[in-house]
Parts: sequence; structure tokens; C-alpha cells
Amino acid sequence: MYDPLNDFLFYKVMGERGDEIQLLGFINAVLGKTGDDKFTSVEILENKTFTPENIGDKSVTFDVRAVLHGKTKVNVEVQLRNEHNMDKRSLFYWSEEFIKSLKAGQDYSELPDVIAINIIDFEYINTRSFHSCFRLRDDNEREVILTNSLEIHFINMVKYRKTRGKLNDPLNCWLTWFDRSSTPELLEEVVKMDSAIQTADERLLYVTGDEDAQRAYLVRFRAMCDLTSMQNASHRKGREEGLVQGREEAREEILKLFEQGLSIEEIKERLTRP
Repeated sequence: MYDPLNDFLFYKVMGERGDEIQLLGFINAVLGKTGDDKFTSVEILENKTFTPENIGDKSVTFDVRAVLHGKTKVNVEVQLRNEHNMDKRSLFYWSEEFIKSLKAGQDYSELPDVIAINIIDFEYINTRSFHSCFRLRDDNEREVILTNSLEIHFINMVKYRKTRGKLNDPLNCWLTWFDRSSTPELLEEVVKMDSAIQTADERLLYVTGDEDAQRAYLVRFRAMCDLTSMQNASHRKGREEGLVQGREEAREEILKLFEQGLSIEEIKERLTRP
């Protein structure tokens, strides 16, 4: 079964031009927009090009960049491994979107509001809820917000799996669909409940039906496994050299197994075997 939170696959399903329906539905769910309050348009800002050579490179970013109603910018990122830099990483991506929006000679009032949405799959931030939102507030009067320009969301899949809220909440429906531990019955239910999720599901089936995308998915999957192993072996000599060599060997092994006719699940089982 394919994992839509594989960052490559998430980008292909949610972040390319043509994916506006599902991306808008997800953003509205995260922001709690319902009824007449919903955002009704989104523009995806870029189409990235990936090659077999860079798909397994951890330095390649798969963040989704978009703008709501021609003004508010949004950056969506999936991060499944704790690299112990999530706070500053998110602020860096937020600041990139904020600063580069102002051209020489423009007034500061032209700077946009920027929303960062981070989907993480590790324990982070000591909050009770799986969904946290941070803004610039006054320490003494918490209801006073300095500006709406900064808004950073964290969606913690570890905490979500422990709570699994009711499906009458759109965000819970999306996270149920993203979570591959959800039962087939639950997945079928949320797809029927939300037309944007149905569109995302159809896009997922279309993307994963392409052999090149299947190979890229597996290369990315193995590269992330290799990275985790390298991070755990923090005292191993030649870490960087080993990581580069490991990615090359992973690509060759995956392509060899794929050409032998093994299914996706069979390849994944072999790759994760001790």
C-alpha cells in the first residue's frame, strides 16, 4: 500500500498544478474554514522537476507552495523524521516566503500573510492536541495578536493516531486518509464523505499507476530508510560518503527488483528486512 505521506508522493498528489481541488480542501480543513468562511481559490506556485539522480537526495525539498485568493501564501511540508531542527526549519521556510514577496521599492504593507503547515510523524511540542497553531501574541494578554502575518501549524500524526477524532471534522477525515494504518472501511468512508479527498484518492491511484512514479516512490522510500540508519549511527566514520554510496546502491537494488517483476509490497518488505 502506498503511503501518501511519503514526501515525493505527497507532492505529486497535492502540490502540482492541477492538484488545486485537493490542496484547497486540505488547507481549509487545517485552518478550520467552513461554509461561507472557506477559501474558494488557490494557486500552486511551482511545478518541480525531479530526476532519478536527485529523487533519493535528502537535500531535495518537496514542500508545496501556494497562494490563497492571490494574497495569503501557504507552505506545506511533510517531515516524518525528527532531525531536531523543526522549529527553526519551519521559521526558515516561513521567512523565505515572507521576505522574497517584497520587491525593491515596495512598501512593507505589501508583505503577505504567510501560513506554514507542517505534517510531522514524531513526538514534538509538549501539547495535548495533535494540531497546534502558533502566532505572535502578547505574553500578558494572550488574546492580543501583533500581526496575522505569521501563522505556523504543526499536525502531529503520532498524537493523531492515539486520539482519532470524529469524522464530522474535515481535518480528521484528511488525517484518516493520510494515515495508512486506517482500515480500508475507514478510508472508503472518508473518500465518500469529502469530494476533495475523493479527488486526492483518484490522483493517488493515477500517480501510482505510472511505472516511473513507482520507481521514484521506492527510491525515495529506501533513501529515507538509509538516512534514518545513518542518523542512528551517529559515530560511524565517513557518514556522508556512506550516505551517498547507500543511495546509489539503493537505486540499483530497487530497479533490479522492480525489473524482476516484484510487487511494491514485496520490494518494501525486502528493503526493510533486517
